[in-house]
Amino acid sequence: MFEVEDEKKKVKVLRKITKLRLKNIALYYLKRFESSVANLKSVLMRRVNDYAYHNPDFEKNDAIEWIDEILADFVRLGYIDDERYANIKIKSYIRSGKSPRYIKGKLKEKGIDGSLIDNLLDDKDYDVSEAVLKLARKKKIGPYRVDEEERLANRQKDMVKLVQAGFDYDVVVEVMSVNIDE
Repeated sequence: MFEVEDEKKKVKVLRKITKLRLKNIALYYLKRFESSVANLKSVLMRRVNDYAYHNPDFEKNDAIEWIDEILADFVRLGYIDDERYANIKIKSYIRSGKSPRYIKGKLKEKGIDGSLIDNLLDDKDYDVSEAVLKLARKKKIGPYRVDEEERLANRQKDMVKLVQAGFDYDVVVEVMSVNIDE
């Protein structure tokens, strides 16, 4: 009645990690994505750790030195630049209506220095109220709800969503009282 196919588990063969291979992996990654130094290091370390897990005789310390050399070369050549990466990400997050708290958290996850983030955010023309309105419009909550009754009934839920998105309570209250029809 039921056919059971005997599937053989495919074993992924990992190619040997060398300095040239790590450099090629890094270049291929940078061809597809902009990256910070710390993020690229974590990408390369994952590859090294996977290989070392399957090959216990592999010397990880050599690979770590290779990664540091590759990253230093890439920084010197301008392939990776934390400030450029942070600028690109901040512009993208501002366009999508993200809060300053969200932006700082995401960039810190990628290894960007907190003072650099603060400096770049200060340089941007960033209006928090406008960002809250963008997010509310995108999620169709708060002043962007269709019906006035629905708007009043869901006021608390909408405020919670906006505060959880990282916006200050005072700004959220101010934006929730805005009437977009006017």
